Amino acid sequence: MYGFINDYSVIAHPNIMKRMSEINLDQHIGYGFDEICKSARHLLRIKIGNPWARVFFVVGGTQANMSVISSLLKSAEAAVCANTGHIFVHETGAIEATGHRVITIETPDGKLTPAHVEKVLMQYMERPHVVKPKLVYISNSTEIGTFYTRAELKALHDYCKAHNLYFFCDGARMGSALMAEGSDLTLHDFAELTDVFYIGGTKNGALMGEAVIFNDHKLGEDYDMVMKQRGALLAKGWILGLQFYELFKDDLYFDLARHANVMAKKIAAAFKENGIQMLTDSHTNQVFPILTHAQKETLSQKWGFEYWGPVDEEKDAYRFVAAWNTIEEKVDELVKDIANL
Repeated sequence: MYGFINDYSVIAHPNIMKRMSEINLDQHIGYGFDEICKSARHLLRIKIGNPWARVFFVVGGTQANMSVISSLLKSAEAAVCANTGHIFVHETGAIEATGHRVITIETPDGKLTPAHVEKVLMQYMERPHVVKPKLVYISNSTEIGTFYTRAELKALHDYCKAHNLYFFCDGARMGSALMAEGSDLTLHDFAELTDVFYIGGTKNGALMGEAVIFNDHKLGEDYDMVMKQRGALLAKGWILGLQFYELFKDDLYFDLARHANVMAKKIAAAFKENGIQMLTDSHTNQVFPILTHAQKETLSQKWGFEYWGPVDEEKDAYRFVAAWNTIEEKVDELVKDIANL
């Protein structure tokens, strides 16, 4: 069986494994103070166009979200996100465990707009009896495969600035979003239009790791201590710095994300050509077909994919994820099986 369950089912890109092997017995200072991490931070500041940004390497996405949000919010402040947001759906209450409420709002495409945030602010005005919405959380790409345009990102940025809200972007699948067909965003835009964002490595070729970037230098002043307190700081920090340096020195990061998107596009096209409805119009590396029980049983005999949720009595939504290492010959074989459903 070949899997389309997620985009982190193998260890790491060969370039990263090769480089790790080369420095395996070298000694390094711990906790990110090493020269490799310094070089990686410098490279990322160049790539995002912000020489003053504070760059930190954490081990995973949940640790990034939990530590960033808890570092920014006071005890009675809350985060706002779409009802599909990762911090609400898939992180076991990690944000709430730090003492901060997650306020959700239903959206049709997994994306927030200023109107959504405005609605939340209007609902939480009865001080001192309610929490204070203070941070707007988005993910790009979203959990259902959609992505933000520059105009959408700027609208949220401007609204947050006007209402004194923090604006934070989860970039676990940032590469896929930036390389999506129709995307007009770059890393420079996220450096300009968010307070904090992170670039995900775990789901795009790295063994593990996310690069958390505070665009506002002052906001990240004490983040290193929060990282340690929240269990997000890796003692062998050079392992994370090495991976981001390898991913970005020759733009390998973007090449890997582009491959994943192309593979997903082939899968999505096969479903559509066979008259199978899609849950969302995704142009990133996640595809969400709506299958009958019989279609699901047929495909699951050969292919691994994930149940997403019910649609009606006869059909359910499923998720197929293409990755940086997805084999095109396997995709072509899957396409043929889809055509024969």
